[in-house]
Amino acid sequence: MKVRIDRETDALYMRFDDSRVIDSEQVAPGVIVDFDSRDRVVGVEVLNVSRRGPRRTRPSNRTRPVTLVREKPVRKHAK
Repeated sequence: MKVRIDRETDALYMRFDDSRVIDSEQVAPGVIVDFDSRDRVVGVEVLNVSRRGPRRTRPSNRTRPVTLVREKPVRKHAK
């Protein structure tokens, strides 16, 4: 995966592989997804990226709680 940030245009681009881009679709305001010939996602562009995240004016010394996300095991139902 390759990630590029263009500060002049305020855009972030993530490229997942080197397949040729055949089609692009805006899936949300300012979020464009690139597809290859088999309709697989090969890239994602996010516009106005600096306005999308939280603003931090100075470093924080407080520690944030760690959140672990785990999949729940699949439960088999008795017949």
